[in-house]
Amino acid sequence: MDMFEWIAEPQAWIALATLTALEIVLGIDNIIFISILVARLPEHQRHRARQIGLSLAMLTRIGLLLGLAWIMGLVAPLFTVLSQEISGRDLILIGGGLFLLAKATMEIHHSLEGAEEEKTVGQLATANFFAIIAQIAVIDIVFSLDSVITAVGMADHVPVMMLAIIIAVVIMMVLAKSIGEFVDRHPSIKMLALSFLVMVGMALIGEGFDMHIPKGYIYFAMAFSLCVEMLNLRMRARRTPIKLHKRSDAIP
Repeated sequence: MDMFEWIAEPQAWIALATLTALEIVLGIDNIIFISILVARLPEHQRHRARQIGLSLAMLTRIGLLLGLAWIMGLVAPLFTVLSQEISGRDLILIGGGLFLLAKATMEIHHSLEGAEEEKTVGQLATANFFAIIAQIAVIDIVFSLDSVITAVGMADHVPVMMLAIIIAVVIMMVLAKSIGEFVDRHPSIKMLALSFLVMVGMALIGEGFDMHIPKGYIYFAMAFSLCVEMLNLRMRARRTPIKLHKRSDAIP
């Protein structure tokens, strides 16, 4: 099949636009995760870490697309636990969910124990860079698996899926710095983002055990919580401190 045969098909362009939008939505949790991780690096290393992390995400997704037969084989049951069939995909989702839960909990702890974090980050900056890139690479596999499965279900042409992933990742690269800096400036947003990661981790574990949670519910909960927090930030920014004035007619 010609790689550019899809260009003459209007349905393929519609699929490309829809899939690109979905890939960006599905990649928001990935951006949040990367932003929180790189926030523990020195300022001059953060941009490079974000770019490397998102580049790894793009390469992982394209690699999984090129291995569609392997992905489809992941749904075959490997063993049974308490009458529940467990496949390779289930193991990846459960493992990724547990990793997200553990990592989000640790990040919440580090956020609350700021003094200890400040002391250690300065001493281990170089080592942390490679450790954080390794963590991003691990979780990229989980997020990429979900993203690629969505892409396979929506488009018929592999080039369309690959192009949608590339466009989405490029857009995320442009937005990643702004999102990361916004999260860094507002500690309450960071805690909310960590709570999102806990929720996503639980959803991945549930998906691994065949308990399907509609993604619309999760994204609605995230969007609603974020809107409430944005209103809170706006109210705090507009709030002016109350000043007490001494009355001139007060009794001495």
